[in-house]
Amino acid sequence: MSITAGMVKELRELTGVAMMDCKKALVETNGDIEAAIKLLREKGMAKAAKKADLTAAEGAVLVKISEDGKTASMVEVNSQTDFVALDQNFKQFADQVINQALKIKANDIQTLLNSQVGVTSIDELRKELIVKIGENINVRRVVTLNTDGMFGSYIHGGRIGVLVDMKAGDVETAKDIAMHIAASRPQFIHQGEVDPALVEKEKEIFSAQAKESGKPAEIIEKMIQGRISKFVDEVSLLGQPFIKDPNVKIEKLLKDRKAIVHHFVCFEVGEGIEKKEVNFRDEVMAQVKGAA
Repeated sequence: MSITAGMVKELRELTGVAMMDCKKALVETNGDIEAAIKLLREKGMAKAAKKADLTAAEGAVLVKISEDGKTASMVEVNSQTDFVALDQNFKQFADQVINQALKIKANDIQTLLNSQVGVTSIDELRKELIVKIGENINVRRVVTLNTDGMFGSYIHGGRIGVLVDMKAGDVETAKDIAMHIAASRPQFIHQGEVDPALVEKEKEIFSAQAKESGKPAEIIEKMIQGRISKFVDEVSLLGQPFIKDPNVKIEKLLKDRKAIVHHFVCFEVGEGIEKKEVNFRDEVMAQVKGAA
């Protein structure tokens, strides 16, 4: 059967797959559009599996809050390159992921990936996108919170996302706190939450530094206590100076605005992922050879 340009165009529009791949599929299935779609999907799953080991450390963080303001979700969706993270197909998929996360109140990746959007799962949509754009795509993290108060959220450059669960206060304060967390990256809410093991580790470092000063033991002890106190403030939200007014600590800001931070979550794209140095020319040549 003769494969026409119109048939290739139709298959391309239905699947989003490259024109040459569409033509090959139509040749293999003797022009049967439905069979060609099935074949492309099968090949796509195989391609997706091959891409799974490739590092995906770029991407986007998204936040969505329910209409009643009582439930909120945040997700991190990864791609291999920042270029793809700006692609409309990637953005559309990321939107589907965050919408689904909020809909099912997801708090673990596997549940989110297995959940259905119409007749297709999020994971199947992910694999289809891998075939379409030629990069590994991951849904790396998800969190969903409920509140009796209000949520504050902030996204910085699509790469850092913060979700804050706050009691009392107002919308402006909730947003200010979310923005502050994105900039100052506290690890805990108040000083009492700081892990004693972390404090002890820092104390050992400060002690070694202080002893090199040659000062008397009692002075060294005061130096160590002062450094520990400063460290605990630095890693605690309430102990940090407010980014918009460094003369005011967050603890006082919240007290003045009659607000209490109950919980916060912060995601940054790619944090904790070891990025492999890849020669771009070699990567492109490998893709060209793989497509041949």
